[in-house]
Amino acid sequence: MPFRSTVRRFVAIVAGIASAACGTSAPVSGAADPSVLPMIVAHRGGTADYPENTLLAIEGARQNHADAIWLTVQLTRDGVPVLYRPADLSANTDGKGAVAELDFGALQRLNAGWNFVRTDASGARRYPYREHPVRIPSLTEALRAIPPGMPVMLDMKAMPAEPQAAAVARVLDAENAWKRVLIYSTDAAYQNAFAAYPQARLFESRDATRARLAAVALAGTCEAAPPSGTWTAFEYARKMELVETFTLGEARSAVTARLWTPETVKCFRTNGNTPILAIGVDNADDYRAAACLGVTAVLVDSPRTMHAVKSGIALPLQCPSTAR
Repeated sequence: MPFRSTVRRFVAIVAGIASAACGTSAPVSGAADPSVLPMIVAHRGGTADYPENTLLAIEGARQNHADAIWLTVQLTRDGVPVLYRPADLSANTDGKGAVAELDFGALQRLNAGWNFVRTDASGARRYPYREHPVRIPSLTEALRAIPPGMPVMLDMKAMPAEPQAAAVARVLDAENAWKRVLIYSTDAAYQNAFAAYPQARLFESRDATRARLAAVALAGTCEAAPPSGTWTAFEYARKMELVETFTLGEARSAVTARLWTPETVKCFRTNGNTPILAIGVDNADDYRAAACLGVTAVLVDSPRTMHAVKSGIALPLQCPSTAR
């Protein structure tokens, strides 16, 4: 799908409005639309292609035809929202400690690509950005590097929620960016924190999404489907532990759950156009399966790889009868 058409589709979905002119609104039934493939959302800018959450990754995602960008936000000691995911700086950089322990200026001296690895043709591991450092960018810098028409999804990764929500809100106000941003967090505290900002566009809480998926999968019931236009997100395949309790103890079973099914997609869209983001879709088989389920978008680590996969799928989409 051309970039401009994808952006129009995203805006229409976020607003909860079916765009008849573009013919790209998500199907209410949950069945796949054979004329539309899921949007490709670059996870942390494309963590498999470039050092994650950097301006380099953002530019790479654009060059590799991502339809939207997912970025992870934390707050510095002096209150600047920056792009970084792990709990400790040592995971990705040549520094250590938490983002919240350093001022923005100190973070600028770290190399966000220090631990990024590429494997060459001989199988040797290389660290190409140790000689070509990349910085941890601020949210402001990231928004200015992304074209205004390109959708952005912000994953809140630090607690407490209220100060980070307030700092992010100030940036979105200053950059006039509310309309192109969706906000996600695994912690429901951010639902409450952003409730103070009526212009905020929020994913449904992960707790609500998980509970509904489990109810469909285990009880065969559809519990409190989200309002039309509400974005939802959950892993396409998720390692989980099923716990069964007894009078004398409990039993645990490890499973890799695939909770997005025709039944769950239909449940989530009971009230109309509910956009669905399937997290962790990184190969051709999973992308095609997600497309056949009719999900709106997929979160991928390599936009480069997944753009090639998407481009190689002929339309109209051909799906097994069980997925339609």
